[in-house]
Amino acid sequence: MLRVFRKEIYGFLNSLVAYIVISVFLTSVGLLMWVFPETSVLDYGYSDMETLFSLGPYVFMFLIPAITMKMFAEEKKSGTLELLLTSPISELELIMAKYLSAFVLVIFSLIPTIIYYFAIYNLGNPVGNIDSAGVTGSYIGLILLGGVFTSIGILSSSLTENQIVAFILAVFLCFILYTGFSSIAAIDVWSSGSNFIEQLGILYHYTAMSKGLIDSRNLVYFISVIGIMLLLTNLKLSSRKW
Repeated sequence: MLRVFRKEIYGFLNSLVAYIVISVFLTSVGLLMWVFPETSVLDYGYSDMETLFSLGPYVFMFLIPAITMKMFAEEKKSGTLELLLTSPISELELIMAKYLSAFVLVIFSLIPTIIYYFAIYNLGNPVGNIDSAGVTGSYIGLILLGGVFTSIGILSSSLTENQIVAFILAVFLCFILYTGFSSIAAIDVWSSGSNFIEQLGILYHYTAMSKGLIDSRNLVYFISVIGIMLLLTNLKLSSRKW
């Protein structure tokens, strides 16, 4: 498992994919936070990072599928997947190695945004006038969200050998799971069941985390969704043996 993990990490770092993806993410977030007047912190007048945490998930919807789209699709197309599946490593270990390598890259892309926190911290009036607890909770929520989107991308890549199809499928599933349930719950036909439907979606739990309250129920939700996606990926790969 560790060998596959290192192989994937080195593969990213030795290609332009990792650098392009991280550069696009940081540029997009930077423009949204500091340049575009509709979302700029400088024009908004409040010392917070709401722009990053509210728009970051939508950037992730395209960033993460771009990272994961080749994970299994490329292996299928090149014919190396069968070789990997017949090696001493198990399907679950293979999935976890690819998942963790992509997830690490997602976390790497987030680390530079900490600079934005210190910039806003010092721009506040008075200095330090920022909800640090809320920022911490939002970062944890964004990392967990990245973990969920990564697992969705891994599943999508296992379903096809076409990387473009894997990318489109992952973007669609990420969007549906993130906002779909909240949109469905907003339809005025569910009565008391609307709250339950909303809680099935990612947005509800991500919003709760962004308030700085680290509730175990939200943590269990994110971990459960990740587990379900990776389990489905494992079932898909196992089915190739039959």
